Amino acid sequence: MNMRFLTVAVLIFGAMGSVALAQDQLRAAQGGVSPDQRAQAYYNVTMGHLYEQEFESSGHAEDAAKAIDFYKKAYAIDPSSPEIGEDLAEVYFLAHRSREAVNEAEEIIRRNPNDISARRLLARIYIRSLGDLNNSSEQQQTITAAIGQLREIVRLDPADGESALWLARLLRLDNQDDQAQQVLRGVLASDPQNKGAVEQFAQLLLDHNNPQQAISLLESFVQRAPSAGLYDRLGEAYQQIQQRDKSVQAYRQAVAMEPDQAEHRRRLAQSLYEQAKYTDALDEYQRLVDLEPDSANNHLRISEIYRRLRQFDKAEEQILLAKRLAPGNLEVVYNEAAVYEAEEHYDEAVRVLSTAVAAVKGESEFAPARRRSLGILYQLLGQLYRDEQNYPAAINTFEEMVRLGPEEGLRARMLIIDAYRANRDLPHAFDEASKGLSEHPRDRGLLISQAILYGENKQPELAAQNLQPLLENSPSDVEIYSNLAQVYTESRRFGDAEKAVRSAEKLARNPTDKETIGFLLGGMYERQKKYEQAEQAFKSVLALNPQNAPALNYFGYMLADRGVRLDEAVDMLRRALDVDPTNAAYLDSMGWIFYKQNKLPEAEGYIRKAIDRDSHDPTMLSHLGDVLAKSGRTEQAALEWEKSVGEWHRVVPAEFEEDKVAELEQKISSVKRHLAQQKSPPAENPH
Repeated sequence: MNMRFLTVAVLIFGAMGSVALAQDQLRAAQGGVSPDQRAQAYYNVTMGHLYEQEFESSGHAEDAAKAIDFYKKAYAIDPSSPEIGEDLAEVYFLAHRSREAVNEAEEIIRRNPNDISARRLLARIYIRSLGDLNNSSEQQQTITAAIGQLREIVRLDPADGESALWLARLLRLDNQDDQAQQVLRGVLASDPQNKGAVEQFAQLLLDHNNPQQAISLLESFVQRAPSAGLYDRLGEAYQQIQQRDKSVQAYRQAVAMEPDQAEHRRRLAQSLYEQAKYTDALDEYQRLVDLEPDSANNHLRISEIYRRLRQFDKAEEQILLAKRLAPGNLEVVYNEAAVYEAEEHYDEAVRVLSTAVAAVKGESEFAPARRRSLGILYQLLGQLYRDEQNYPAAINTFEEMVRLGPEEGLRARMLIIDAYRANRDLPHAFDEASKGLSEHPRDRGLLISQAILYGENKQPELAAQNLQPLLENSPSDVEIYSNLAQVYTESRRFGDAEKAVRSAEKLARNPTDKETIGFLLGGMYERQKKYEQAEQAFKSVLALNPQNAPALNYFGYMLADRGVRLDEAVDMLRRALDVDPTNAAYLDSMGWIFYKQNKLPEAEGYIRKAIDRDSHDPTMLSHLGDVLAKSGRTEQAALEWEKSVGEWHRVVPAEFEEDKVAELEQKISSVKRHLAQQKSPPAENPH
């Protein structure tokens, strides 16, 4: 301890002591504490304060122990003083002796239930201890206790806005949003300029998908009292309603007000990235690197941008920087594998993930994160194998994941079902679904997966039997109605499909759900050749999200298939490929547009790239045959058409299109007749 500081402090105490003692003569006499005892108590309290300050500076346990000892001596002299009890409780808490801190504060409140200072101290102890608790039941008990104290504080002092804000925060944390809203409305009624209440209320509205109400609240407030935090909430609100330009504008305001606060810039960078404004996003992430030189996350985001821009050398450089800052980090591993996959260096991607699996398996089996880390890595590796159409390797990897435990096993079962579905092996997919449901008979995800399998097997009634009991008359029903719509569309029961979509539409609250509904409507109308209605549906999706790649692809392909507005279709597919450059379906669609434009070399290049990614798709093989035939290579065309027919007979029942198979067989027959005629010797002239 700094002895010079202590000496000066004691002299100050001595100079002030006589005044303090004189002021307290009456209280001392009434409380049974003599002036000498009062002086001794003051001395001990002062020494306690000094050692408490020294502990806060040094962190040395002996300083905390001395502070506690002095406060105890003072409290023994004057046990009626709540101030000394509060000081003792405070230093207990600072010294991480929370139980003793709580006991002291509770004893003060027991003596005087209206002691608001003790209640504030106890609430503060509860709040500050939340971050140190790992057990969920202990956390819940502490939240409940803190809420109880804060309610009493607000009752005793309705003007205590800070306690009211903490009460609202904890009520939200405890999923008591209605009561939190009542508290916040009360704060704003008495103090309309309370920025903290506005920010919390806005976040509450956003959490409940009321962005327009949040925007009205925030726009009016920031005009009077702008703040960076409120601009962040405003940016989030505009994102929810897909007004991305306004979202970026709000985030820029937050950055302008607090340019050195990384969180504002991070929100801005992410918003720019989601709009595919990669150059602008790159600038912001590079500034974040300057603000947070030890953060691997920013290098990962920069790597993602370079990957999108197909600048793979720079993407790899950023991954190396991230690896130095966070060795062994799973997100770094995933991004490194993703870069290699985008470069189509699949062996390297597999090597990265396999090496990470081996490293984690080498850790102690008792390491708490080992099972979870292995589960993530097995999932990533299996999905990579599946994307390469190496289904046996994918399934074997997911089987390893099953062995990790019930939680990972359930997730692995879903992935195995998906792998069998991708390989068009419905019998094995059904077997896996049955295995999973025997272990988890009420699992929502498994029931949905089995329903989708029924749909693909052209058994819509069985699919509906799985899905309809899952309806709860809540926003979560959007997913169930969407799945029903998909099943009915596949079975060409378009009336039932539209009814399901409209039911989902009534419940949809967030933009993502609305995009899904628009996409389902577009596909349903296209299958019925109701092209104008399909266009309107796809346009509604793109109005919500101009970067929705599946909608861009479907819309563009629909135009190409009809041979209309082909330049517009090219633009849509370029945008889809900007989002997902190696997607086989998007590559094939672009090739088909070029075929319709009679740009045969470009068409062949794109379609061959698509087939490299998915060699079993009958439509892609058929398209390649058409390009070759139009280029005059009819024998090669017939070979591709024959492959296409073979693949059509492997698709799941709901995907089989008899008219397309008949058309292909007619083309093949025509080519064979033509080739036979060419090879037949000319007839002899009888004359």
